[in-house]
Amino acid sequence: MTPNNLTMPHALQPYWDLALAAVRADALRIALDWKLFNLLRVPGSALTVARQLQLDPINTGHWLDTLWSMALLTRDDCQPPRYCNTAVANQYLCADAADYCGDAWGFRLHSLRHFGCQLGDQVRTGQPSGQAVGAATMIDNWTAAARLQIAQEQRVVTVDVALRLMNLLPEFQAARRMLDLGGGPGLVAIALAQNNPLLRGEVFDFAQTVDVAAGNIRQAGLEQRLVVRGGDLACDSIGEGYDLIWCSSVLHFVPDMAATLAKIHAALNPGGVLVSAHAEIPSDPERAGRVMPYYLSMQMQGRQVTSVGGMQAALHQAGFVDIDSYPDVAFAVAPVSVLVARRSGR
Repeated sequence: MTPNNLTMPHALQPYWDLALAAVRADALRIALDWKLFNLLRVPGSALTVARQLQLDPINTGHWLDTLWSMALLTRDDCQPPRYCNTAVANQYLCADAADYCGDAWGFRLHSLRHFGCQLGDQVRTGQPSGQAVGAATMIDNWTAAARLQIAQEQRVVTVDVALRLMNLLPEFQAARRMLDLGGGPGLVAIALAQNNPLLRGEVFDFAQTVDVAAGNIRQAGLEQRLVVRGGDLACDSIGEGYDLIWCSSVLHFVPDMAATLAKIHAALNPGGVLVSAHAEIPSDPERAGRVMPYYLSMQMQGRQVTSVGGMQAALHQAGFVDIDSYPDVAFAVAPVSVLVARRSGR
């Protein structure tokens, strides 16, 4: 090794970083649990924080330095140093902030760690350890998440992505009826209706879940333009006569992709548009590495996670035409592939 190479990271460094990431995640986890970022909207020392939270002052300083190294806190040159939130912490991690996303982040951390603990069993036996979750429990869990964690992610991530995509879609302002398919809390449908005053539509999800969407629609004052439809996408009607269907991270869970896409195609008016936002596995290992850690659990459950190009081929097979592709769209947790597919105008 020459002197010029002394600072070059070892080939093992990316894998050491995996272990180090666990410590950073726990540093953020306890910061959210203890509502640290509410305290550090104004500068404070480690001693001040320790007194307010009843912590050891020396180790509190080390913990705050870790959060500073993660770009969540600033640190001044005073002695002792004072810490203060960065902009991202103020906007997304203060518990009373309008864009608070801490519950959603903790939800993802918990579910990924739970899956990671079962990974060996799933690889060895094809089944997770412990009791399998039944359909009713799965729906209850999704409904609870739609009320809190998924609502946070839709509010701070998905709505913005959806609106920016609609700016690229010539058909959006002319659309008069839309469907938010598997819409959970319904915040995307609400945002689209607010952006297009002539748009009416429905939010489709499980019967329990659409109660959450209905409450959000009432709160937004859009009951005259948006309604909800409860059901199971695999076997129930989703309505018809739509000019626009938004479908995000839903098709992973259907038992029959071809049948579901045929149902969606039939629900559109001639010339209608489906906007599909779903993860696909890239062929390039670096890009795949951004997607697979999150979607590995779905793959091992036999969910529909296609390789790049698979969804577009399925849409063509279902009769969709003029498909526009937006790969690697930034989304919550991992990027997705957005496909804008149209039903023929004839």
